[in-house]
Amino acid sequence: MPRKNHRGTACLGALLACATVFGGALAAPASAASASDSATGRAVLPVSAFKGVNWADPRDNYADDAVVPSGLSTSDSYATTYAKSRAIIGGFAKLGANTVRLPVNPTSVNGPFWKSYRGAIDAATAKGFKVILGYWEADNAKDGKVDDRAAWDRMWARITSSYAGNSQVYFEPMNEPFGYTSQEWRDVAARWVRTHRFVPRDRILVGGIKYSEDVKPVCADSRLDGTRIALHNYGFWHTDWTSVEQWKADFKERIGTCASRTVLDEFGASMTTGLDYNGPVGGSNEVAYIQAATDIIRELGLGSVYWPGLRNGDTYSLTTLQGTGTRLSLKVNNQSGLDRLHWAWKR
Repeated sequence: MPRKNHRGTACLGALLACATVFGGALAAPASAASASDSATGRAVLPVSAFKGVNWADPRDNYADDAVVPSGLSTSDSYATTYAKSRAIIGGFAKLGANTVRLPVNPTSVNGPFWKSYRGAIDAATAKGFKVILGYWEADNAKDGKVDDRAAWDRMWARITSSYAGNSQVYFEPMNEPFGYTSQEWRDVAARWVRTHRFVPRDRILVGGIKYSEDVKPVCADSRLDGTRIALHNYGFWHTDWTSVEQWKADFKERIGTCASRTVLDEFGASMTTGLDYNGPVGGSNEVAYIQAATDIIRELGLGSVYWPGLRNGDTYSLTTLQGTGTRLSLKVNNQSGLDRLHWAWKR
């Protein structure tokens, strides 16, 4: 598979084998105005305020060593990381994005890289971006579970002690917790929320069950009330679907009535193969999928973070990194793909 090859054929087979249910309750659009936290009176942004891209390690963020977004290096100082990140985030801003999702793992945070890696987070928030920090398990496990609970706890303690006070930083306890049952994952997430009770709940993104593919069970768990919910959905999950309406029904089934809390923080398709996402479907499951995804984001007021805005070597990457040193820029790989994002973001 051209993108999330860590999932493997077992995942794809399971997804294709699952019956898709249509005709369920449709999700209500999120309010365009900011809500208010009843406990504090603090303004809470609607999920539609998240218009972003993922910035990923060439290895798809699964690493036993430090996870390093494309263009950065563990040998760089904080100042160099900040300068590189400022250029790349500036490129994302030119796309119309205001949010970036960055990977973390225990090696990145508990080890020496954290001192310089913070430069990427700080450069993004200085640009006014919202930053989603999500945990990825190691590449030597890939079992859909937290690798080392003690190391994971130390990682999150260090991250939240640094950024809980920064309202532009958001926390995603785990990316795609497919190794857990629904109950097990909700227990893990509820423990995270309870442990980090000083973090405002609207700054926590809890992944949907399995491959973050269904947000309804998380949405229904009262222990997780007030959190955002992360949804993932990809065109390669159903390679034979070439109907935009079929894809729309699939998205709505995964969301249920939880649109006002849902951020689609991974969705993507080929951007380096010349597909025209503005044109007729023409028998392409990818064109049908992207048109449906961006229509649903716009219609339901979802948050959205495209996979990926930048990942070296990924055919789904919206951009290609250009330049050397800290003099970096981004080249758009598919204007029609960007046009569809702009449609979703109401630009």
